[in-house]
Amino acid sequence: MNTTVSGTPQMIKQADFIESIADALQYISYYHPKDFVDAMAAAYEREESTAAKDAIAQILINSRMSAEGKRPLCQDTGIVTCFVKVGMGVQWDKTDMTVQQMVDEGVRRAYTNPDNPLRASIVADPAGSRKNTKDNTPSVVHIDMVAGHHIEVMIAAKGGGSENKAKMAMLNPSDDIAAWVEKTLPTMGAGWCPPGMLGIGIGGTAEKAAVLAKEALMESVDIHELLARGAETTEEQLRLDIFKRANALGIGAQGLGGLTTVLDIKIKSAPTHAASKPVVMIPNCAATRHVHFHLDGTGPAELTPPSLADWPEITREVGADVRRVNLDTVTQADIEQWQSGETILLSGKMLTGRDAAHKRIQSLIESGEGLPEGVDFSGKFIYYVGPVDPVGTEVVGPAGPTTATRMDKFTDLMLDKTGLMGMIGKAERGPATVASIKKHKAVYLMAVGGAAYLVSKAIKKSRVVAFEDLGMEAIYEFDVQDMPVTVAVDSQGVNAHETGPAIWKVNIANAANA
Repeated sequence: MNTTVSGTPQMIKQADFIESIADALQYISYYHPKDFVDAMAAAYEREESTAAKDAIAQILINSRMSAEGKRPLCQDTGIVTCFVKVGMGVQWDKTDMTVQQMVDEGVRRAYTNPDNPLRASIVADPAGSRKNTKDNTPSVVHIDMVAGHHIEVMIAAKGGGSENKAKMAMLNPSDDIAAWVEKTLPTMGAGWCPPGMLGIGIGGTAEKAAVLAKEALMESVDIHELLARGAETTEEQLRLDIFKRANALGIGAQGLGGLTTVLDIKIKSAPTHAASKPVVMIPNCAATRHVHFHLDGTGPAELTPPSLADWPEITREVGADVRRVNLDTVTQADIEQWQSGETILLSGKMLTGRDAAHKRIQSLIESGEGLPEGVDFSGKFIYYVGPVDPVGTEVVGPAGPTTATRMDKFTDLMLDKTGLMGMIGKAERGPATVASIKKHKAVYLMAVGGAAYLVSKAIKKSRVVAFEDLGMEAIYEFDVQDMPVTVAVDSQGVNAHETGPAIWKVNIANAANA
């Protein structure tokens, strides 16, 4: 989205800059860009895979709910990345803060806003204690000095699930970039919450290519305009080539198999050494959050709220034959009846836990100390989640799933030593974890990433039961009602993240050759 404040160039007020950053981060926490909503709506209409269509529906419903309720689209409210282009003629009314410090102050105000608190996810000492900074600072700021008297800002909140899937290669000059993307994309799994955009940086040096890829993701979705008029440049031809190859893989929404894996391909390039071809690919998830504004001295940026008419009218209908499960009474015999790819509605109590909680549980078990009082996983399900703090009458803030593969290293221990029956998260599990699930006759259920506010409405009660000092990574007990999930790995080890894409890759190829 582009928002411009017009007027005669003059001195830029520090307070206006900080306020604009804070307002922009609140804005993008609950408003998707219209171009993204339009692209997702078009993907929903095209989709033929039942599982993928339902996942896209949940993302779009969640998007509208977030816009109406002004609450985060995703529980992972992101690491802030900000591109600031400062005109050479700009003068500041104060010079006691650097641009980095001003951006960080705006981040601090946005993430601690009592009306819509955003989850603080940034940890300091990343190789050591990894202690949360409590206000989501510092941000990542890229500053360019450009001609003019204005300031241009492109700001995004980037979720960890998609950021973790970034890929880099130093290709040979003769290597095919589209072929590299086609080979690499399946290795990224579903943790980046497709469908989304791929930002690709080409050239420069290794670090320059990464910055180019991230900056490319600030652009709007326009691939269908390019498809209609045809490519006019080498980069446009490459965009179309990668777009076709990526969607032909059949990965689909949430990695369950389907027609749409990517909504757009964005490319930025820079001259490079004759012996080099650095390429970086960074995905944007289904919680695509960015905004673009200018400041010219006439005041803070004015960010116009979108119209609710911009969202498609989509409802999810639950069939009469859908399996409803009471987590308080479910048995081993029950879960052995569930089939991979099946939709289930969960009600009853579940415990939560993610990286830090699992690490602490492992230490307690291995030391012989045992689990803390109130934490009993026997016959229970664990939900991999780090929720946003609630406001008003909310039981819990947005509480969508986190990437399950990060818990793979703990899964065999959990299934073997705690009596855990099943897990709920997003994206695929690794081969060893799938084997462990099959061995223990357990089950892995997948909730839709990018539908956090929608999921939170299914949570009727919430309380912290252990590790309160871990903040959003504490162990909670949730009492849910009709929480929608998909059986991703059943008790026989059948994996929907393998079978779904494999089927749809063939379907797409057959349709293309028909």
